[in-house]
Amino acid sequence: MAKKDQKKGNTVEAVTELVQPLVESLGLTLWDVRFVKEGTLWYLRIFIDKDSGVTIEDCETVTRAVDEPLDKLDPIEQNYILEVSSPGIERELIKPEHFDAFLGAPVMLRLIRPDESGVRDIKGSLTAHDKDTVTVFENGSHRVIKKKDTVYIKLDDFEMN
Repeated sequence: MAKKDQKKGNTVEAVTELVQPLVESLGLTLWDVRFVKEGTLWYLRIFIDKDSGVTIEDCETVTRAVDEPLDKLDPIEQNYILEVSSPGIERELIKPEHFDAFLGAPVMLRLIRPDESGVRDIKGSLTAHDKDTVTVFENGSHRVIKKKDTVYIKLDDFEMN
């Protein structure tokens, strides 16, 4: 199992290294790369972003730009489906620069297990973060949550409107 996870990690790293300069040369930001299996199919998902919002044309342009270099590098042994898209309004915050960019923004977190009061879903404002934790201002107080205890940390689009 560890070998499979190591290969998966290497795949994401190799693809990121390959596509990052291509994406940036098109005036876009590489938000994330994921290589996941859903049912019997594997998906290589490349998430792109830009300040004015990602268009379908941006996704098509990136798909065309990365298709041939990916075939040449051939970092993925099995067949897969390539998807290029925006991270969306409820984008997941993953990298330190994601948390930096959205300090003060409304977020929603899902805990792996409910906390001592039975709560699993938390909504509040992102006030701080470090390598291991995020701090959320919720119901009048700050709450420090370990990242490893979360399923996800996303922007809360309902609060953004």
